[in-house]
Amino acid sequence: MRKSARYAALAASGLLALSSLTACADDASTTASAGSAAKGDGKGTKVKIMVGGLDKVIYLPAMLTQRLGYFDAEGLDVELLSEPAGVQAETALVSGQVQGAVGFYDHTLDLQVKGKAVESVVQFSHAPGEVEIVSNKAADEIKSPKDFKGKKLGVTGLGSSTNFLTEYLAVKNGVRTSDITPVAVGAGPTFISALERGSIDAGMTTDPTVATILAKNAGRVLIDMRTPEGSDAALGGPYPSSSLYMQTDWVNNHKDTVQKLANAFVKTLKWMSTHSAAEIADKMPADYSQGDKTLYAAAIQSTLPMFTKDGVMPANGPETVEKVLKAFNPNIKNADVDLSKTYTTEFVKKATG
Repeated sequence: MRKSARYAALAASGLLALSSLTACADDASTTASAGSAAKGDGKGTKVKIMVGGLDKVIYLPAMLTQRLGYFDAEGLDVELLSEPAGVQAETALVSGQVQGAVGFYDHTLDLQVKGKAVESVVQFSHAPGEVEIVSNKAADEIKSPKDFKGKKLGVTGLGSSTNFLTEYLAVKNGVRTSDITPVAVGAGPTFISALERGSIDAGMTTDPTVATILAKNAGRVLIDMRTPEGSDAALGGPYPSSSLYMQTDWVNNHKDTVQKLANAFVKTLKWMSTHSAAEIADKMPADYSQGDKTLYAAAIQSTLPMFTKDGVMPANGPETVEKVLKAFNPNIKNADVDLSKTYTTEFVKKATG
């Protein structure tokens, strides 16, 4: 598979206009299909999954599951599509363009208060896997989130989970959301370029972007949430992030298919827990390493602690996410969120049993 990501202009709101939904799905920057079924031989149950950045390490289980052959083994014909921000994966899901999205769990809460029933069916992580990076130019001015006031802060997309977390860190440290300027810069080369040009003073991103920035000495780490400990320190508890989430009605009407997806992803998470970062890197598409396999393996190593081993939602994780969102999101702050409807462990528990 070739990686030819187009970092298109990101939406100015958390949910794109319905008129753009088809274009969002059709313009997916990267596609992949699992097994020979994708070639049109009619084998396997067809499922389309939109990923908020296939080459991001935080969403690594999606492509790795395909590369390990686990979708095929379950009799699934899975087509993976990619958009640079999780909010765009969310948009493709609620439009019905895809059956699943790989993105942050927090979107399920945000969508519930907007009248959309969506739930996480496999929880890949118990920490955000995100890092707040400060440019060298602004390093003397930004020592902590208390210094965010008046600053331009990079996020993957407006309304994205990086946007959510950035606003929370600001509010938690006494800075109003109206006093910061979030800038949609995507990830990878576009994020790095914005940091180097001074288009942003700091920003939230993931590996392998983090590893590349540090290798180029283009910035420094301000807050590291790639581990459960880092999540606890920054957010006050486990923060379930990357997950496979789907529309609840679709889940209820396609339980056999969802179970097969859960089986495949749980196998992958178990495989990851027993293999080294270098072994994982070897399984991924060659172009994901961008010519530096050692650096790519290091990026995976730094992010591995965020992943669960069984796909189960971590205890108290949903409560932490709700607390974070209520701190700055007025829609959620004044709403009664039914957390029990934002995730299910029905399928992963059968997969691990």
